[in-house]
Amino acid sequence: MNPIAEFVKKNRKEAGLTQEEFAMRSGLGLRFVRELEQGKETVRMDKVNTALEMFGAVAVPGRKDNK
Repeated sequence: MNPIAEFVKKNRKEAGLTQEEFAMRSGLGLRFVRELEQGKETVRMDKVNTALEMFGAVAVPGRKDNK
């Protein structure tokens, strides 16, 4: 699983939210939330940032670790 997917899933669960509740509160679609948490590689970054904003985070560019 990718780090963003792990982050969103972990924080959503810690907040005590189901995927449905998270989708409703964030204004995202349930399908998007499910795909994001499953690590789908082709997702819209604006929606990713909307999800991350729920936890005070944002996706930023960085170098890929070659390990």
